[in-house]
Amino acid sequence: MKQIASLKCALRVFAVQLLMVLAPAFLFAATDGHVDGGAVLKDFIYRCINFALMAGLLAYFVTKPIRKGLKNRKDEIAKTLAEAEAAKAAAEAKHREYSEKLAKATEEIENIAAAMRREGELERDKIIAAASDMAVKIGQEAEAKASSVIARAKVELREEASRLAVALAEELLKKEVSEADQKRLVDEYMQKVGDLH
Repeated sequence: MKQIASLKCALRVFAVQLLMVLAPAFLFAATDGHVDGGAVLKDFIYRCINFALMAGLLAYFVTKPIRKGLKNRKDEIAKTLAEAEAAKAAAEAKHREYSEKLAKATEEIENIAAAMRREGELERDKIIAAASDMAVKIGQEAEAKASSVIARAKVELREEASRLAVALAEELLKKEVSEADQKRLVDEYMQKVGDLH
């Protein structure tokens, strides 16, 4: 805003100087060219001095605000650059921080996955060991049951064999022992019982 005001002021001063330089030329043209040569030279020198003074004053007063404006602009640009550098440094720091966090998270995920794999393998080994123990127990129980079933079957077979043998012996005795043999056996048995008393 200040720069625009100082620029307008400089343009006004330049316009006034231009009028001061060009005004004598218009006056000379208005007199039809009948003017003394020395007076014209003298007037020209005054005008040059006047122009130089005005140009110097203009340069002094106009360049000062322009320099000030340029300095302010330079300071603003430097400040903006410094802020941009600070923002860039902050962004890089955040990037490094997030990269480190990402690397740590990745490492943590890998550690968790490895731990889960190890736990899974241990659990698998436990399950296999338990299944193996259970298979051994089942085998032992089956063997014990089979042994008891076999022993019971042997006992039942012996009992059945004994019954069959007795039945067979009875039949054989019935077929081969006659009534006379039976009487004789009874008499012998009775005589032995009598001898014992």
